[in-house]
Amino acid sequence: MQVEYRLMVEGAKAMAESIQGGLVQATQVAREAVVRRSANDVRFAAFGEIGLDDADLVRMVQSVPSAVAAALTRKTYYFVPLALAEGRNAESAGHRSGNEETMISPVYTAELAEMAICHRNVALGAGAEKSAVIAEDGCDGVFISTRLLSDRFSLAFELFINVGHAFVDEAGVPESFSELAWNQALADVRGETSLDAWESRAQAVGGGQMAGRDGRPRIDEKAKSDYLEAAFSDAVAIYMLSLAVDFDYSELREREYPLLAPQALAERLRLVARLFPPNPEYEFAIRYRRRA
Repeated sequence: MQVEYRLMVEGAKAMAESIQGGLVQATQVAREAVVRRSANDVRFAAFGEIGLDDADLVRMVQSVPSAVAAALTRKTYYFVPLALAEGRNAESAGHRSGNEETMISPVYTAELAEMAICHRNVALGAGAEKSAVIAEDGCDGVFISTRLLSDRFSLAFELFINVGHAFVDEAGVPESFSELAWNQALADVRGETSLDAWESRAQAVGGGQMAGRDGRPRIDEKAKSDYLEAAFSDAVAIYMLSLAVDFDYSELREREYPLLAPQALAERLRLVARLFPPNPEYEFAIRYRRRA
């Protein structure tokens, strides 16, 4: 492992030096970076001065349960200092590259950080990666800007949010989770786990409008489907985050929506843990803080 990592670092440094600190196309990074396969079968690579120890990177990637990783065969995760869209700012460019080329900086600068985005998804053609790990046709490279994320908590959550969405796209939402989350929504349990889940949940139950004499809420089936997908991908991401780092649930709080009630989240996470048990050497636990 140490020899392999030394070769990877030397290769990344040589590549970074060869472009003299300038930007490089994401597709070039995919061709030249050494792609590794973790013990849980997730493909990943590091390029440039990512500011993260290899042991921490490996542990973070290995946090993805093998049952989840099995659905990620079309994904390779590239950890880079900064990812950005050439000629446009991050807000207008979005996560997925369209007409704008995704560019990677091998180093951090404040100027480039202003134009960078937390991650960019790039479609990689056959043979885009140079290593013994061969990507399938239609593979996506997910380029994560490690230097935009201030700590291991933020970086891990960014990875797991991407993994959660990719998993739902491939595997869908289990019926058991759909039943649990929807019953919570109908019971008007406080809050949600993301803005997408919060907004689609409100739309799904008709914004409080009632349909007919039975007094039941009007159900928007499309919004309900969107809600369950968002809620499940959130739960999977938060579950993996709990395997990678210890954190307080309040750290997930945002201003745009109220956070899901702790007991309701605990029910979702326990179900996800039963569906996708942790890998060896990882532990799932929920601990409650005593009231002062």
